[in-house]
Amino acid sequence: MDDDLPTRFIETRHGARVAYTVTGRGEKALLLANGLGGRLYTWQPLVDALRDEYRIISWDYRGLFDSTAPTRRAHLSITDHADDAFAVLDAEGIDRAVLCGWSMGVQVSLEAASMCPERVAGLVLLNGTYGHVFSSGLQPWVRFPFAGQIMHAVVDGVALRPGLARAIEFSAPRAITPTAALFWLISRVKPATMSAVMERYMREVFDPRTFPNYLQLFQELDAHSVLHHLRDIDAPALVASGAWDWLTPAYQSARIAQRLPHAEYLPLRRASHFVLLERPEVIIPAVLRFLEGRARW
Repeated sequence: MDDDLPTRFIETRHGARVAYTVTGRGEKALLLANGLGGRLYTWQPLVDALRDEYRIISWDYRGLFDSTAPTRRAHLSITDHADDAFAVLDAEGIDRAVLCGWSMGVQVSLEAASMCPERVAGLVLLNGTYGHVFSSGLQPWVRFPFAGQIMHAVVDGVALRPGLARAIEFSAPRAITPTAALFWLISRVKPATMSAVMERYMREVFDPRTFPNYLQLFQELDAHSVLHHLRDIDAPALVASGAWDWLTPAYQSARIAQRLPHAEYLPLRRASHFVLLERPEVIIPAVLRFLEGRARW
C-alpha cells in the first residue's frame, strides 16, 4: 500500500481480502477514506502533521490495489466499503475514530456515520458529495439533463471495450503537464508536486487487474446517496471544498454542510479537487482546530 509501511489484511464476509496500513502514535485514531484511486500519498501533508499525536489508518477499497474483489460485483457498494471501515477499526481494537474522507471517501464516511454513529468521533470531509455523482460531476455551474445516463453509457462502453481502455491509458499521461500547470494557476501548488501525484494515480488506476473494478465503483458512487440521512448524523463535521473543483462541485459540499446539524464549512477560492495538497497551509490548521476543539473523543 504505502511504500514504507507494512500492509495488514482482513477478510470480509463477501470473500474480499482488504488491505490496510497503520502509522502514527497516540490513542486517538483517524480513519482515512481515500478517493476513487489515490491512496495514503494523497493525505501526506496531513499524515506528516498528525502522526506524532494520532494513530492514522488507511485502507484500500475492496477490488482496488492490494485489496481483492468480493465474489460478486454487487458487493462493491458504498455500504460495503463503510462496513469494511468498521471491520478495519475492529481489527485494530478501536471503538471510536474521526473519519476523514476525500472525494469518494466523503460518501463512504457519511454512509458509515449514518450506520454506526456511536463509533464516529467526528467527520473531516474534503472535496466530496453525498451521492449521485454523475448528476453533478463535471457540471460545476450548469446542470445538464440526462448527464447520469450519458455517464453510465460512457463507463459501460469503456468496460466493454478493452482496446478503448488501453487507448485512454496511453493518452492520459500526456495530460499531466498541462493539468499540473492548471493547478499552479489556481492554487500556486508546485507543478512537480501535482505531476508526481498524477503519475502515480494513473499508474495505479490503469492496472489491468483492477481497472474493471474502478469503473464499477464509479457507477456505485452514482447509485448511492446519503442525502436523506444527513440531518440525522449528529457527529461534528468539518467540510471543505475548492471553488474550481469540477469533479465534485463546491455546491455539493455546501449542501452537505447545510444539512449536517453540527458542520463547519470551509470554502477555498484558490483550490480545486485536491484541497489538502493545494492548500495545506489552510486545511491542516483547520483540521487541528477541529480535532482539538470539536471532535467528540
